[in-house]
Amino acid sequence: MSSVAIIDYGMGNLHSVASALHRVAPDVDVQVTADHEVVKRADRVIFPGVGAIRDCMAEIRRLGFDKLVADEIASGKPLLAICVGMQALMQRSEENGGIDCLGHFDGSVEFFSNNDVFQASSAQSKLKVPHMGWNQVEQVLDHPMWQGIENNCRFYFVHSYFVHLQQQGIESGRSHYGLGFTTAVAKGNVFATQFHPEKSHDAGLQLLKNFVAWDGKF
Repeated sequence: MSSVAIIDYGMGNLHSVASALHRVAPDVDVQVTADHEVVKRADRVIFPGVGAIRDCMAEIRRLGFDKLVADEIASGKPLLAICVGMQALMQRSEENGGIDCLGHFDGSVEFFSNNDVFQASSAQSKLKVPHMGWNQVEQVLDHPMWQGIENNCRFYFVHSYFVHLQQQGIESGRSHYGLGFTTAVAKGNVFATQFHPEKSHDAGLQLLKNFVAWDGKF
């Protein structure tokens, strides 16, 4: 039986992710776990996250998940990062006065309201932070994780900080909210989303179904 481990470091509604996976892949063994050995034995790994990056990174490091995530990425195993999980893979976030992240992607995490372009757009359109609700995602890369999902389909977002990539060629999805920003990243065996697939109805369920089928190659 194929297996998926959802890393539990105390940040996020992990059981909603597990429930969505059970729905699209009832024959897959899904475990929400903080046990390193369970994660290592799993065929695929989900790295979620909700909340302040300072608290997330503190727990990730305290529980040794920084090394575990690095090892799982190095192994070639398919890994899906969601929301703050995606942000944690960047070099640094300006949230909470500046926090060093895991550094797997060359990018930073920035506050919408600190950005000049967003400020100008917000003054005209009265945009609010956090960016909360449904938004279109442009598929920048032709990736197996987008299979069966229409381009510019809508996904569900809840976030105040966005990813600004420095590295070219790894942006897989892009959206616009006062400014254009990265909403999905793909590199090797890692696919990461700012949006919540588990809250994104049919499109999100299809993305999770694709993850269960994906061999981690791109």
